[in-house]
Amino acid sequence: MFNKSVTDKIREAYKSWKEKNLKGIKERFTRSGIPVEVVYTPLDIENIDFFKDLNFPGEYPFTRGVYPTMYRGRIWTMRQYAGFGTAEDTNKRYRYLLEQGQTGLSVAFDLPTQIGYDSDHPMAIAEVGKVGVAIDTLKDMEILFDGIPLGKITTSMTINSTAPQVLSMYFAVAQKQGVPLTDVGGTVQNDILKEYVARGTHIYPPEPSMKLVADIIEYGYKNAPRFNTISISGYHIREAGATAVQEIAFTLANGIAYVQAVVDRGIPVDKFAPRLSFFFGCHNDFFEEIAKFRAARRLWAKIMKERFGARDPRSMLLRFHTQTAGCTLTAQQPHVNLIRVTLQALAAVLGGTQSLHTNSFDEALALPSEHAALLALRTQQVIAYESKVTSTVDPLGGSYYIEYLTNEIEEKAAEYISKIDDMGGAVAAIEKGFYQREIADSAYEYQKDIESKKEIVVGVNEFTIEEEVPVKILKVDPEVRERQINRLNKVRRERDNKKVEEALDNLRRAAEKGENLTGPILEAVKVYATIGETTEVLKSVFGEYKPVVVI
Repeated sequence: MFNKSVTDKIREAYKSWKEKNLKGIKERFTRSGIPVEVVYTPLDIENIDFFKDLNFPGEYPFTRGVYPTMYRGRIWTMRQYAGFGTAEDTNKRYRYLLEQGQTGLSVAFDLPTQIGYDSDHPMAIAEVGKVGVAIDTLKDMEILFDGIPLGKITTSMTINSTAPQVLSMYFAVAQKQGVPLTDVGGTVQNDILKEYVARGTHIYPPEPSMKLVADIIEYGYKNAPRFNTISISGYHIREAGATAVQEIAFTLANGIAYVQAVVDRGIPVDKFAPRLSFFFGCHNDFFEEIAKFRAARRLWAKIMKERFGARDPRSMLLRFHTQTAGCTLTAQQPHVNLIRVTLQALAAVLGGTQSLHTNSFDEALALPSEHAALLALRTQQVIAYESKVTSTVDPLGGSYYIEYLTNEIEEKAAEYISKIDDMGGAVAAIEKGFYQREIADSAYEYQKDIESKKEIVVGVNEFTIEEEVPVKILKVDPEVRERQINRLNKVRRERDNKKVEEALDNLRRAAEKGENLTGPILEAVKVYATIGETTEVLKSVFGEYKPVVVI
């Protein structure tokens, strides 16, 4: 990017300046282990080709943004993640947030719903409605979205193993509202691979689980073309302890596996790839996070174009949702989390996110209170409307440091992906425990750095104070489980159980034949078959997964 005579002059001057001023300065690194110099110059980006490596926003390789005008044309979607108790409880929170200016919904489901247990199952006793909303049947989903027009609002649903059932319920509610599936927009996470390494809400072994993921993607592009039928998630990988580089590498490697699974069905990549989406965390290393998002966009564009032969530019876009980092929130001095979340949200915006969730300051203590959720939303609104950072696209583009970090992160993530390819791909790498070991090692190193005070966490290992819990926390009504089970039993009594049996038999036969299961599941939930009943049918055909023990 620079004339050789100019760079030679800078190189000579920099050498002299460094010898004069930087003696005894200790080395520093990002959390991903990338060396950080005291200052950056044109020398650090002299090999960058503007059109090949950066280009304009909305142009390949999309380093600077997936759309030409980005936030000058449209502010990111403010999609606050929420769900607790019963469908009535969560519906009330959704209505409140929408009234306060939230522009999209994001559903948190309770643990039994995520792993395929009905609320009256013995394994569900202590967890009904605790970390999300309890959904057993279509009736719950109808209540959850009561008064919320699904043709006008988009919804993101964090659900994986039971994604076929939950998505089918959502589609059924839309149809009951008179909204054709062609008009339904939103996102279902449907990313099973990261469950085996980071979250643990898996049910079936990897092979049939991958089939279910591909079933939804195939069904979606044919029947619900505005719906993102997968959100390939690095967020949970990062929360488990991965570095920024590992988050990008493992997420994109998983994305490669999903794309390959659908392509192997004989479906052209440009038919479904435009609806692929991603989900990342945003942490405290401000500049590394911004560079991470830029590197991910560029790397994914290259993967889709060069590996899969995508021709449609939309197939090459890495469109992503961001959530600020839950694992950085502290129970000590919880109001300090407001500052952490603000910095993380700003980094996500400067990195070009398409939608954003800002964590509430009290989430290290409990589910967000209404007051804390409102402050989290207001954080986004201040950034969007008062900070003026949305006035220009990719405002840090061209920064010597940002471009250096972007290059380094891309290079190191590509090396990881190459290793995973050599192992036989993401599924094989996970089955060998590769992801798990890498993440565990990174988490261990970070914890050691906190304990040695190499990393300072305000209020935890430095600047501590004696305090009682200074905030009023949300407590889920202990009667939630009883109310939920009463509704479940009522649905079982009032539904046409003969139709339910027929639908479950049809689902079993379709699973045994290897057919796309999204349609049969949709028909089953429409007659009010439960999450647990449909899951048990699939277990009888697919079996259950036993986790890899990593030593």
